Amino acid sequence: MDIVLPLNHREKDLLEACARKERWAQKQLYEDHYSLLMGVCLRYSNNEHDALDILHEGYIKIFRNIRKYKPGTSLIAWMRRIMVNTAIDFYRKSVRRRTEDLDSLYDQASGGPDAISQCTEKEILEAVQSLSPAYRTVFNLYVIEGFAHKEIADSLGITESTSRSNLVKARTKLKALLKAKYIGYGG
Repeated sequence: MDIVLPLNHREKDLLEACARKERWAQKQLYEDHYSLLMGVCLRYSNNEHDALDILHEGYIKIFRNIRKYKPGTSLIAWMRRIMVNTAIDFYRKSVRRRTEDLDSLYDQASGGPDAISQCTEKEILEAVQSLSPAYRTVFNLYVIEGFAHKEIADSLGITESTSRSNLVKARTKLKALLKAKYIGYGG
């Protein structure tokens, strides 16, 4: 049986169909938000394969919990939060957390052109993906998602000082990677 969905279908109707486990609705929701949520997953993963694993696991959680979504709130924010939490779960399963020392950390100021402004989005994403899972996860949660260090510490089972340390180290490493890439292009 073919189902024809009017072009001006409402979010509510789509979500109700997803709650009834109608495949066409699940496919539509998946396709509508794939690129945005895949971007979230890519930031938390080492590679596209891991990002797809996180994305698919996240969508399974979304479809299982679709009835818990509160209409009137942002669907994208709700789905994004599920993806971030799924990425955190993925991180917990695949990485041993280490406590990092703060002794040798300091922020280095640089003169000259900003390396980030010279890089493409793909180059920046590759640099973020090259970070260790601990640095990458803290960086994403703090810089991209806006979590506080206490929230990060609670989510990952680390101390707040480890969260801060990992953020400083992630920024330092990203800066070095992007600067090296910029200099490598003759900048």
